[in-house]
Amino acid sequence: MYFEDEPVPGFSLPILPGHVSPGRLERVLRAGNFAVTAEIAPPDSAEAHEVYRRARIFDGYVDAINATDGSGANCHMSSVGVCSLLTRIGYAMVMQVSCLDKIRIAIQGDILGAAAMGVSNILCLTGDGVQAGDQPQAKPVFDLDAVSLASTVRIMRDESCFLSGRSLSCPPRVFIGGAANPFAPPRDYRVQRLKKKIDAGVQFVQTQYCFDIPWLREYMKQVCDMGLDKKAFVLVGVGPLASARAAAWIRDHVPGIHIPDEVITRLKGADKQKREGVRLCIELIQEIRQIEGVAGIHVMAYRQEESVAEIVDRSSVLGGRVPWYPNGNQANEVEQSAS
Repeated sequence: MYFEDEPVPGFSLPILPGHVSPGRLERVLRAGNFAVTAEIAPPDSAEAHEVYRRARIFDGYVDAINATDGSGANCHMSSVGVCSLLTRIGYAMVMQVSCLDKIRIAIQGDILGAAAMGVSNILCLTGDGVQAGDQPQAKPVFDLDAVSLASTVRIMRDESCFLSGRSLSCPPRVFIGGAANPFAPPRDYRVQRLKKKIDAGVQFVQTQYCFDIPWLREYMKQVCDMGLDKKAFVLVGVGPLASARAAAWIRDHVPGIHIPDEVITRLKGADKQKREGVRLCIELIQEIRQIEGVAGIHVMAYRQEESVAEIVDRSSVLGGRVPWYPNGNQANEVEQSAS
């Protein structure tokens, strides 16, 4: 129980001038550091310690952790539940909010509840269709989509009211995120879609997996030409591929993921394909960090979470900076410059 004069988890940091949240992710990005985020897979369990164990894998290597929300239209522990457990012990969380299965009333309530628990980052997603999951008989809602959800969070934060116009006594102080897929057709539309999300209120963006550096360069050139890199921070999605077979399956069955033939050929020719997937991920990160307008990476290592520390360490993407972790040396970590 917390009394009025006691600190509340997640609010130990003040909101700095020019910031909208007290969160470390926003501080890291606005300080000019190259940010690293990762994803935690919520367990199929009601056991809190399963969440804690999964989070510890990332200690000292990531600036924030995404808690997925019904990923693949499958049920797991809720994003708000995972964020609550981890925020109260000090982790910086990105709460994913999917429009799949909640009406706007429930979504706004979840945002208030998460902010009250110290969550400082909200990632706005449309969500996967129920036919992709293991309960296709479920009834999809999609009352909002990613763009209208971002606008909803912005209105709640900046205008201190619900969509109905009813006032909030305390607005959610959150950093608003969105997803982007530079590699899905029609590619010419991708930057315009990103602009719509930024205009709606998105301040940081996490992209789909990148395995095509030439196209990413072209996409980011368009982003910079439109000045969007000055309005939102772009974190490029990366992740290790387990094998050539897995890569081919992902390319053929997961919408929006583009994996060039040469990537599959490289994996197929390796003696240890899983290790080659890690090496490829490290090389991609080293190239991505050199691209103008890229502010960080988002590491998605589904069922390979134990590889994240090695990938981040060997890529040298943090430049000697050590992100916050429980019981670590946290002195001035978020205020370090990117020099």
